[in-house]
Amino acid sequence: MIVKSLEDIIGTNNETTSENWTSRRFIMKKDNVGFSLNDTIIKAGTTNFFWYKNHIEAVYCIEGEGEIEKLETGEVYQIKPGTMYLLNENDKHELRARTQMRMVCVFNPPLVGTESHTKEGYYPLLTE
Repeated sequence: MIVKSLEDIIGTNNETTSENWTSRRFIMKKDNVGFSLNDTIIKAGTTNFFWYKNHIEAVYCIEGEGEIEKLETGEVYQIKPGTMYLLNENDKHELRARTQMRMVCVFNPPLVGTESHTKEGYYPLLTE
C-alpha cells in the first residue's frame, strides 16, 4: 500500500513548477502501478499549450473554471469542477484558466517525475 499526503510532496523534488502551473506528483513510474497521478494547479488568467504525444492523459477538474480547445478542430469545451477530459488521441490543446484551477491528472505511460515540457509542449518519454 502507498499512502501519501500533499504535505509530503510540497517543497520536495516531487513538486514541479513553471510560470503558469504547479504539479505535485503523487504516483510515478517507480511505484510500478502502470500510471502516474498528479495534483496540478493552473494559475488564473493563463493560457497553456500542451501536447502529450508520448502519453495519454486523463484530467479531472476539482476546482476553478476555464476552457480547453482541441487545436486540430477548434472545438472548445468548458471546464469546471466535476468535468473530466481525456486526451486519448494525443490531442494538441490549449487550456485557458479563467480562475485558478486544480486538476487531478493521470498519465499513461507513467511519468518518471523529472519531466518538464519541451518547447513543443510535450513531455519526453523518460524511462528512468
